[in-house]
Amino acid sequence: MTVSRDHNTRMLTALVQLRGALQEARLPLDVPGVEERRTVLRQMVDQLEDYVIPRQMSLEAPLLAVVGGSTGSGKSTLVNSLVGRRVTASGLLRPTTRSPVLVHHPDDAEWFGQDRLLPDLKRVDHSTDDPDSLQLVASDTVPAGLAILDAPDVDSVEERNRTLAAQLLAAADLWLFVTSAARYSDQVPWEYLKRAAERSTSVAIVLDRTPADAVQTVAAHLARLLASRGLKDSPLFTVNEAPVSEEGLLAPTEVADIRAWLVSLAEDSDARGEVVKQTLDGTIRTLARQTHTVADAAAEQLRAVASLREAVDTTYDEAAARLVAETGDGTLLRGDILVRWQDFVGTGELLRSLDAKVGRLRERVVNAVKGTPQQAERVSAAVESGLELLVLEHAESATARARAAWESPDTGAPLTADDGLERASRDLRRRTEAEVRAWQAEILELVRTEGADKRTSARYLAYGVHGLTAALSVVVLGRNATSHAAALGRTLLDAVFGAPALERLVDRAGHSLERRVSGLLETERRRYLDLLAGLDIPATAPEQLRAASRRVDDRRFEQARSGSAPQE
Repeated sequence: MTVSRDHNTRMLTALVQLRGALQEARLPLDVPGVEERRTVLRQMVDQLEDYVIPRQMSLEAPLLAVVGGSTGSGKSTLVNSLVGRRVTASGLLRPTTRSPVLVHHPDDAEWFGQDRLLPDLKRVDHSTDDPDSLQLVASDTVPAGLAILDAPDVDSVEERNRTLAAQLLAAADLWLFVTSAARYSDQVPWEYLKRAAERSTSVAIVLDRTPADAVQTVAAHLARLLASRGLKDSPLFTVNEAPVSEEGLLAPTEVADIRAWLVSLAEDSDARGEVVKQTLDGTIRTLARQTHTVADAAAEQLRAVASLREAVDTTYDEAAARLVAETGDGTLLRGDILVRWQDFVGTGELLRSLDAKVGRLRERVVNAVKGTPQQAERVSAAVESGLELLVLEHAESATARARAAWESPDTGAPLTADDGLERASRDLRRRTEAEVRAWQAEILELVRTEGADKRTSARYLAYGVHGLTAALSVVVLGRNATSHAAALGRTLLDAVFGAPALERLVDRAGHSLERRVSGLLETERRRYLDLLAGLDIPATAPEQLRAASRRVDDRRFEQARSGSAPQE
């Protein structure tokens, strides 16, 4: 019983959706084992595009037999001998095959256009060393319904050849896997054959270049190895070590059995269809299973992103909390700010004389202050400089801690490599200067507004708006601590505005300063968070991948119920 066209269409739709889900998957972070997962993901997309989807669209297309195997096993000579003329380069220089060669019957040319099998390989009609080209050779010695593709060595010394060999074998309906008496136990070919067995790929083995007196012994051992690795049903052909003609061909009798078997497959549409079905279904089953591995990897990426984000948030939350605390705990009321403030209030003796009974000294303190506008401006300048340095110090410290947190497990190290995250932002100083000046302008306006009805008072006139603004900035910097400098500022402001108005001023100015400095650190934090956002890892990727895999499995079992049972 054949599968209906509707079933095939639904399977094709599911496969296209699977490809879309895989293409949207992102594995950018260097978590342990990710390189292998990236390779798997890339190979899955390639196999869907190179083989599975084109084959599902054209189930009646010719059977593609890819000739692969070890270096020096005689693949190209075998292909030439099967075709009956030289169509691919052979020789002692390794690697021999650089550009793949596909030989087909002239009537089958339409099946191998650019929009069909292996669409990323450019079609050419001449010999080339370009590994990104597929040389098409039409030959009436190849039966209609069959195409033979000569692939590079699976163990080539050139990585590009190895990658291309894997890509071509993944696009095959049938592997004609060639080895020799000297190479049949090599590890690399068996790794490929193991994968073929796992995905139920149709495989035929050719034991080539074997001395006649060793054929039976080597073939028997090779057959046992095949059986132990799940390939006991794979046909095993032998080709004796024999002379090669000047054209690079073995005698027809040496390859007669292989050619007869391939011709019989080409001529028997049912047998050919079974080979295609076995490989296609096994490949689809394997892709559906591997998708869950990719989904796990995508979920791990999301966990890694969350961990990196948490490290950044923790670092900058702590930095912002310390910065905000130090803008109000008196940390800045020393050094140049204290000196300028003492100059403004007239004498350091006033600050030293203040104690818990400062209220009783109120009139004495207020009457003693003789600060000039220039001295008030120096206080404001010192406050500006102190706040700038404080912000920069915390920003640099937070940057160092965040970078270290990202680099300690190496997960986030590549993200910070070329993004200037070794220091705080280059424009942070400029932005900090602008914010602090904006804050000082804001509190000057607060003082001016609050004192609108007091501008004729002697005390308001004595200190002036700039002097009162300087006093307010000092009070704000010590608002959450016991500070003689801040206490003196409160005394001055209380004498002008009264206690309720003073508390409003300090509260508004303090909250404004906290908001501004927190905003500066938030911009620094965004540099890291923007990098994570730029990874473009969809939060729904794991579930989308699993859903796509389930749809493919549903279509497989739907086909099974229709009479074409999937293999498990």
